[in-house]
Amino acid sequence: QVQLVESGGGLVQAGGSLRLSCTVSGSIFRIDVMGWYRQAPGKQRELVATINSGGGTNYADSVKGRFTISRVNAKNTVYLQMNLLNVEDPAVYYCNANVQKYLLGSAASYWGQGTQVTVSS
Repeated sequence: QVQLVESGGGLVQAGGSLRLSCTVSGSIFRIDVMGWYRQAPGKQRELVATINSGGGTNYADSVKGRFTISRVNAKNTVYLQMNLLNVEDPAVYYCNANVQKYLLGSAASYWGQGTQVTVSS
């Protein structure tokens, strides 16, 4: 079994900051790409940011310059530092990880349960 546990969501005023964390546990041989996605009410889930095992990152245009994704491989943990939050950022934020469970196995995509981010104007 592979589990992703997120934390760090909450309520913040516009212009404020939050830091999300997500730790992967269970049967893990290797974690490739890790990322954050978000889904607002009535909208499709969208990419926020991803980071590969070498530290290469990719961001949605809407968060570039405001959000920073990072990871600590030794802790199987990915972070999302969110600064200058605005009224377009509220959503449920989901952690995602591509996990290879065994040496000869293929990687599969796993999701966390989601954490709510709310921004007050």
